[in-house]
Amino acid sequence: MKYLVASMLVTASTAALARPAPLVSIPSHDGFFNNIAAHCGKAYEGKVTVDNATGPSSFAGKKLIMHVRHCNERELQVPFHVGDDASRTWIITKTGSGLSLKHDHRHKDGSDDASTMYGGHTVDAGFVNAQSFPADQYSKELFASQGIPQSMGNTWQMYIYPKQFTYRLVREGREFRVDFDLTKPITPPNAPWGYTD
Repeated sequence: MKYLVASMLVTASTAALARPAPLVSIPSHDGFFNNIAAHCGKAYEGKVTVDNATGPSSFAGKKLIMHVRHCNERELQVPFHVGDDASRTWIITKTGSGLSLKHDHRHKDGSDDASTMYGGHTVDAGFVNAQSFPADQYSKELFASQGIPQSMGNTWQMYIYPKQFTYRLVREGREFRVDFDLTKPITPPNAPWGYTD
């Protein structure tokens, strides 16, 4: 019995001292992540450069701001403000199998929107300046349940170059793109809905 207790204590103390598993990644994903993280704390104004949707755009005439607001070694939080609407935050995460892009949508009171945390995951190396995120299974099922099955074919793309950051959505018959001028930082906006400063 003494040996059993001693063995359990040694095992427990070893487990308590075990280091966390390493976060693995590849150079192109690291480079892309780091290129965005280099702008941490800064905000930039953008404009819609492509939108082939029919009908009036909800973005028309509104100030568009991206804010690289929170950064750590695993996650970047980038709110995307559309006029007074602070409901959107892009979350880019290192997963150990690539990069994930999620769209965190909140209501003004901070509660989750019914359409939130959709997005995708890289399926290849991409480039230090560009990554693609085809819709993941959670997103496909969410879109189907919401009656928008056409969105199941979504691929989100992000490009970052010294002078410009681009957010782009593409699927069959649909393209939407916003370009942000990285040469002119602006005063960062308040925290997005559901987050604190």
